[in-house]
Amino acid sequence: MPELRDKPVIVGGRPDRRGVVASASYEARAFGVRAGMPLSKAYRLCPQAIFLQGSFNRYLDVSSRFMAILADFSPCLEPAGLDEAYLDVTGCDYDFPYKLASNIKERVKKKLDLVASVGISSCKVVAKIASDLGKPDGLVEVPSGQEKKFLVPLPVGMLPGVGRKTEQTLRAMGITTIGQLAALPPEFVKRRFGIAGMVIYHYANGIDNREVGPPGEAKSISRETTLAQDTLDLSLLQAIIRYLCERVGADLRQYGKQARSVTLKLRYADFETITRRISSNKATDADDIIFAMAVRLFDRALTQKRKLVRLLGVEVSNLMGGGKQLHLIDSVPQRLEHLDKAIDRIRKKYGFASIQTGRTLALKEIFASNKGDYILETPSLSR
Repeated sequence: MPELRDKPVIVGGRPDRRGVVASASYEARAFGVRAGMPLSKAYRLCPQAIFLQGSFNRYLDVSSRFMAILADFSPCLEPAGLDEAYLDVTGCDYDFPYKLASNIKERVKKKLDLVASVGISSCKVVAKIASDLGKPDGLVEVPSGQEKKFLVPLPVGMLPGVGRKTEQTLRAMGITTIGQLAALPPEFVKRRFGIAGMVIYHYANGIDNREVGPPGEAKSISRETTLAQDTLDLSLLQAIIRYLCERVGADLRQYGKQARSVTLKLRYADFETITRRISSNKATDADDIIFAMAVRLFDRALTQKRKLVRLLGVEVSNLMGGGKQLHLIDSVPQRLEHLDKAIDRIRKKYGFASIQTGRTLALKEIFASNKGDYILETPSLSR
């Protein structure tokens, strides 16, 4: 949207609704707006911002085109999200990586009308940090052998693997830069932070032996949503669970997977969060079966605590290939399979909200209004 250029834009939904910032333009970030921040807080920081609802299908389309551009430069490509990837050009016919990176930026600008930042280094962690330093439209190269020197003055919070809590702990110890972390005795780091501490210790010293490669098989698929209002309306909560189950079921079928385990996530109004899991000997991708397992977990949770619900999530795991054992006597599984696939085809053509099944009819008005008051689900594919 050209009219949004150079303006503070916040993606995530309306500021008067519950939700968090999915992304923000650099103009909005200048006011302190960050991803994951409550929309209400983002509005207080930047009330003049333009607030938009996200469009995940659009992001997927642009992401696939972006990755296709990168693949033209090297077959060794590792996506690290929708808009990030590692590219290994070792052995490729490129004498000057800087020139290659410039060509990538030019191609992205020409084909997608987007700017891209690029980091060049001999290892992934330094390339990632260099790319972050170059945002939004930079190109930073770290010569081989200069990795540790490059990292020394940078804030320790820039180091991948250093989350908010770890950063707070390090700052309480007087460690504010990556160089200070790198100078600590490794025995002390391991004793204080365990195995994860040794990972960030090596990163701080510019050591990262991970190779660039394609992502592994998915281990789980999940969808979750934060409700617009805390509620204990059972019909509404079960409708949302059904919706989330249909979402993960569609994802399973898209990836040609089946799942043996279903996990329900509940976050109450007081922010207490629980997860409950159930498994079956038979793997499935059927919406009805996934929902039956999820709602059983939900009913059990309600018998223990009846508190207002803030967030719901459904995850399927213990994934396997989509090969199925045919049922010679019971035709119900085959009928469910045909039904799910028919619904998938309709939704692929007309949108997911084009058809509701059973309990999700309770969400019809929300779909029709296109406000997404409750249906602001976050997809996740864990590898």
